[in-house]
Parts: sequence; structure tokens; C-alpha cells
Amino acid sequence: MTISNDSGSNDSGSSDSGLDPAAVDAALLPGFERLTVQAGDGAIQTLVGGSGPPLLMLHGDPQTHLCWHRVAPHLMDHFTVVLTDLRGRGESHKPGRSADHGAYSKRVMAAEQVAVMAHLGFDRFALVGHDRGARVVRRLALDHPGKVNRLAVMDIVPALDFYERADSAIAQDYFYFFFLTQPYPAPERLIAGDPDHFMRQILTGLPGSKVPYDPRALKAYLDAATKEDAIAAICECFRAGIARDVEHDKQDRAAGRRIACPTLVFWGEEGVVGRHFDVQAIWQDWTTTAAFAPLPCGHFIPEEMPERATEQLLAFLQDR
Repeated sequence: MTISNDSGSNDSGSSDSGLDPAAVDAALLPGFERLTVQAGDGAIQTLVGGSGPPLLMLHGDPQTHLCWHRVAPHLMDHFTVVLTDLRGRGESHKPGRSADHGAYSKRVMAAEQVAVMAHLGFDRFALVGHDRGARVVRRLALDHPGKVNRLAVMDIVPALDFYERADSAIAQDYFYFFFLTQPYPAPERLIAGDPDHFMRQILTGLPGSKVPYDPRALKAYLDAATKEDAIAAICECFRAGIARDVEHDKQDRAAGRRIACPTLVFWGEEGVVGRHFDVQAIWQDWTTTAAFAPLPCGHFIPEEMPERATEQLLAFLQDR
């Protein structure tokens, strides 16, 4: 594994519209250094800033590390903050399709993030994840308990609980959890007809979410998510959710395995998760020590309620 400085734009991440990812990072995440970390079979786009104990923050779909731009700068005085683009997203590598969708199991994605942190010199760290990133950090805490001292997850329930409890109302609100799992090539071809509309529907159309996006961040999300390889990756990642992640959860449940570290669970009370699931009861079954932070917003907590989220994260992460 190698690490290279990436102070300029990354050609693989630039878009036809001329968006310069490095310039957007400099504007929205001042003080962070851009790095390209070669992790196993591909490159992970990584930003590092601040000083203090290490803190890894993982974004959701269809977004990038920029989703933390209203939160991460306020943590830099207390932590060495690491932001990455998950595999398949942003400027990170995008494995192709496979019969078992294994490249996008949260187990594989979590192990990749452990490798990134190890080669930054961090053997044990705190974790924060939103949406898809929350699924990865949850799996990381289960599979690598010795690596994690604190865990915060935002607006998810585990894959097994989600699919076990799904009904017609949930399917209506979270339609893409079922659409994206369909066999290749149906979702890929249908999204390709108007990828901008599809990704905007997720970013702006979820019930309860009124997200005051910074225009630069929104443009970056759309530019990254509407590329052909990114569309293929998001489909594979959701297929892995129902084909692989559910099975891993079943194995953990059967073994009585729980998250060992202190855990903080956020959710938006007005969003799909908050309205359709008993979030606290579900997470109590998966954790040994949990605190709960419902917020009066929708799904995109880091951009809908960044001040409240930051305040609660600081209190939780500094409670030693």
C-alpha cells in the first residue's frame, strides 16, 4: 500500500463539466490535505486534517466525503479527522460486477478502511458514518472490535432488520433499496436514461428531508454519482446489501455477537428510518452500550442539522 500527496485535481475524479475536486475540497474543507491511498486492489481518496486522536468519518449515498463539510472542520481542534470516499464512490476505485457482489459487501469495504487507517499510522480510532457509510462503520466495529474505541451511526438500521421489517410503506419511501438490487442490467440501463434525475431524487426527494445543500457540494455529488462506473457500483453495493450483508448479520445474530464499544445512534425523526422503525429497540439488540440522539430532521443529518450533530458528536467522542 502506498500513499501519495494529491494537492492537484485527480483526473479520474474530474467531470466533463469542469468541476475541480481539489478546488471544491479547498473551499469546503479548508485545512485538509488530499491523499491517494493505494489500499489492496485500488485507490481510496482520502483527506486528513486536524490533530489529536484519530477519527474516521464515512459518507453515504449518493454522496462523497464532502457530506461532512459542515461538521468535520469543527472537529479538527480535537481530532485528527480522516475523510474517505468509499469504494465505488467519488474519486475512489470502483470494482466491477461479480456473481456474488462480494466486492461491495460491507465486510470487504470495512476491511479496506481499516487498511487505510493502518497505513496512516492509526491502529485504533473512533468511527462516524452516515447512511451507506454507517453500514460500513457498523460492520467494521463488529468485525474489528479491537480497532474501534467509539462508534456513531446516522440514520440506518442494520440490513437484516431493514429487510425483515420492510413493508409496502417502507418500499414506497425507500424505493431504491429494492430497485437497485434487481439483476443486471435492468437498474443500470434504466438509470442511464436520466442519471441526474435519479440521483437528485435520492438526494432531494426522500420524505422528511429538506436539505440546504451547498451548491458546490450538490454539484460534486451529482458529477460523481452519474458516471457509468459509479452507477454500476451503487447497484452492486445494494445487491451486496441483500445478498451478502444480510447473511453476515444472520451469522452475527446467531452467534450473539454485538458491538462492544460505546455507540451513539442518530436518526432523523421526520425521515423514513425514524417514521418506520423502532430505531432504539433495534440498536439495543446490536450494542452493549448505546446512547440515542433523535433529531427533528430528515435523512441527511450532516447537512440538515450540522450544528446539533457536531455538538452531540463532540460530547460523545470526548466522554472518556
